[in-house]
Amino acid sequence: MLSDEERATPPAARIKPLKVLAHTATPSVLVHEIYASVQGESSWAGVPCVFVRTTGCHLRCSYCDTAHAFEHGTVRTVDEVVTAVADWGIPLVELTGGEPLLQPAVPHLLTMLLDRGHTVLVETSGAVGLAGLDARARLIVDVKTPASGEHQRHRWADLPLLKPGLDELKFVLVDEADYAWAVEQVRTRPIPAGVTVLFSPAANALSPSWLAERIVADRLPVRFQVQLHKVLWGDRTGV
Repeated sequence: MLSDEERATPPAARIKPLKVLAHTATPSVLVHEIYASVQGESSWAGVPCVFVRTTGCHLRCSYCDTAHAFEHGTVRTVDEVVTAVADWGIPLVELTGGEPLLQPAVPHLLTMLLDRGHTVLVETSGAVGLAGLDARARLIVDVKTPASGEHQRHRWADLPLLKPGLDELKFVLVDEADYAWAVEQVRTRPIPAGVTVLFSPAANALSPSWLAERIVADRLPVRFQVQLHKVLWGDRTGV
């Protein structure tokens, strides 16, 4: 969970780390870490995966568990990132953050990884436009809830861009009010048929068992999930 001080960070300061990219001569990204683990969320949970975590995010969600990625990255060319991913020998790759879609070279990176035969997931906040991304990439789009403090930033107009059978919407729920709000969105928004909807309890906030029971009781067309990596390793980074 973020402190009040962290959440009050001015918008310009939030994206200040990305200014270094303006001085790069070749397509590059600001990378916080690259590591291999099992996928902890989405329909791919449990599958070995290489994670490319970018630096920088323009949001400050109350339940954010990756504040360490707000700053402190290394500028790496797209070619260097592709090579680093290939060295792991794992087909599944996820671009996450931070917010990866804030970085202009990320769409190019996605295409290069896809061209090399990787299955590529993109974990994004839902507050950055999705147009122009390689259609082969699989998007996991967060829908920020009222308790996140950022729900008004969600780009509902991008719903038609989600690809049935490939893309997913993820609601991280902090409390029962978040649940009621998320149910309303699922029932009233024009979510394309075939797009998987995920309901996840925020760590150390909403009871996972309560959420699972409510999903069943309310007959919701959603998939319950927990953060598998937290079940296995707690709040360790790099796993």
